[in-house]
Amino acid sequence: MLQRKPDWLKVPLPNSRAFIEVQGLLARLDLHSVCQEARCPNMGECFRSGTATFLILGSLCTRNCRYCNVRHGQPAPVDESEPERLAEAVKSLGLHYVVITSVTRDDLPDGGARMFARCIDVLRREVPGCRVEVLIPDLQGDHVALETILESQPHVLNHNMEVTRELFADLRPLGDYTRSLELLRRTAESRRPVITKSGFMIGLGETRAGILSLLDDLAAASCASLTIGQYLQPSVSHWPVVNFYTPEEFEEFRREALQRGFRTVVAGPLVRSSYRAAEHA
Repeated sequence: MLQRKPDWLKVPLPNSRAFIEVQGLLARLDLHSVCQEARCPNMGECFRSGTATFLILGSLCTRNCRYCNVRHGQPAPVDESEPERLAEAVKSLGLHYVVITSVTRDDLPDGGARMFARCIDVLRREVPGCRVEVLIPDLQGDHVALETILESQPHVLNHNMEVTRELFADLRPLGDYTRSLELLRRTAESRRPVITKSGFMIGLGETRAGILSLLDDLAAASCASLTIGQYLQPSVSHWPVVNFYTPEEFEEFRREALQRGFRTVVAGPLVRSSYRAAEHA
């Protein structure tokens, strides 16, 4: 059974003209947004401002994390024309900052790294001055694949830890806590002009000690930017919400993170990894 949300988590239904226009543009160009696929609570706000986090490499994920609303299954072959359609959407929306993420594609030898790099290269050519943030999967620990993305010089490279170590194996059975931290550490040590970013959710049954331990691990990996948000159960078949944290508790964790040396920390009940990304980059 889905828990009743506290008042601070209630948001109005998206129905603005801008929201409808962005939906129409994505449909016309056969593009996906993680805003829609993951049922993000900020979708209305972001669409009203004419922004979206684009989901490349299809809408079917090869993994089935127990908190995620993105569908899983056998993905279709890679669509080589996707970067050009993405650039067309960015130009139509007049964006100066773009967030690109993907489903996890364990079926591809490079985990989709080449397509991330192509999207960045095409955007740089077609939309000069546009900054690009990528939110990437763990690439199964492939260091060459990570280097492929870094060579294209994204402004921000984000890889979400999602949950604390104590819950990782249960919620992300095909992921690996240490592997994800290593990806962030390698990015920070790459000597490239890229901001290293990560994020996680709380409210899944983690302990306070587990949250602080994750902050310590991310700081040790030289992660510069961080987001912390409330987990919201997408359906009755997903992992249940164990507790709702108050805005005051999120502020406490924000201060804890800043004390550990993070350059920017965005924490709050409705915060997601791409929430107001341009402002905080």
